[in-house]
Amino acid sequence: MTHLIGDMVRSIGLPPLKRAAGAITRWVPIPQPMLMVGPGSSARLGHTIAGFAHRRILVVTDATISRLGLMKPMTDALAAGGTAFVVFDRVLPDAPIPVIEQGIALFGKAACDAIIAFGGGSVMDTAKAIGLAAANAKHPRDLVGYFKGRHGPAPIYAVPTTAGTGSEVTVAAVISDPAGQRKLVIADTRLVPRMAALDPCLMTGMPADVTAATGLDALTHAVEAYVGRWSTEFSDRMALAAVGMIFANLPLAFADGSDLAAREQMALASTFAGLAFTRANVGNVHAIAHQLGGRYHTPHGLANAIMLPIVLRFCEAGIRPELAALARRAHVGAPGASETALAQKFIAAIEALNRSLAIPRHLDALREDDIPALADAACHEADANYPVPCVMSREACEALLREALPTRPSRRPATRGRQAKPPTKTAARAKAMRA
Repeated sequence: MTHLIGDMVRSIGLPPLKRAAGAITRWVPIPQPMLMVGPGSSARLGHTIAGFAHRRILVVTDATISRLGLMKPMTDALAAGGTAFVVFDRVLPDAPIPVIEQGIALFGKAACDAIIAFGGGSVMDTAKAIGLAAANAKHPRDLVGYFKGRHGPAPIYAVPTTAGTGSEVTVAAVISDPAGQRKLVIADTRLVPRMAALDPCLMTGMPADVTAATGLDALTHAVEAYVGRWSTEFSDRMALAAVGMIFANLPLAFADGSDLAAREQMALASTFAGLAFTRANVGNVHAIAHQLGGRYHTPHGLANAIMLPIVLRFCEAGIRPELAALARRAHVGAPGASETALAQKFIAAIEALNRSLAIPRHLDALREDDIPALADAACHEADANYPVPCVMSREACEALLREALPTRPSRRPATRGRQAKPPTKTAARAKAMRA
């Protein structure tokens, strides 16, 4: 009965409340961090923060980044400016709640009054959750959802070591509950870092597979923001810019990890995509990817990369104008081609990009027996949170997931759900970067 009711609701379309929320989000003020960009910008950020007279800063990172000494230019700058800091380097992939609890305890014990997140998406998410939980004396689980804290966190600063999550500009922290094998989202505009440094020098040693997965994570952010129902003129500009930069620079960064220009462009693209989706939100790809990450610990970027073309083919008929515009920005398709041809070319170009970056078509961990539960959770997440342009029924989501099964006799198109009307519109270093 629960499934039937849920599918009936989904078949009608987006709930009125979600439509109203979309209108409201256009006017909610979302801060943007001051950005420092280019080689050595992490050290410059340290010098700047040292001038803010913080009592003690909690530097959140993971053990590998700490061991590799990637933070030294920044921490040397803090020390030179007389700023005290303590390092919390226990972050694990997926930002598990038990690790966040350890960070909260250290933040309080050391009497910190600011946080620097230095690492990948899991580091950023852990730092945000620590800050908000400490400020409100709440357990992280009690902050899941929107604006669950009365007080904003202490100032947060960010130094991303991957070009994918865009967490340095977003309002969200995605954490994991190991006991429940699920991912949880904390959202609050006050989670946006005050300042961020996009230092390509920190990314030159990133392994090729991490470069690929994180770059495609950024692409997914941009695409879902552009085709979603909450897009704005600003989010569209950011999304289009990100897509063009990713198609032009991700193959270069993948082929030559030392290419500073390509690394810097990818860092900027990730930030632009983050600015886009923090305003316009994401969609069905993320709803599915979060379940794969929660159950199988699949790296988020990899899950997004596998599911993105599958979901876009499912939605293609309802978002052709948007896909055509993305194709033009990615320089895909023949000039003067129809919207239908361009839309299909763009999806094919993503599949070709995946192949060139050695992204698998299927997820080895995925099991048929898990698909019903994964689909239930994905549909619930999409229904509750995302302005999707194409509504997934539970059966449709199951079909999409089967497209990613590791062994299948043939590739069959997913059963299509109700289409909405077209809107007007990533060795040791690898471990460090994944966190």
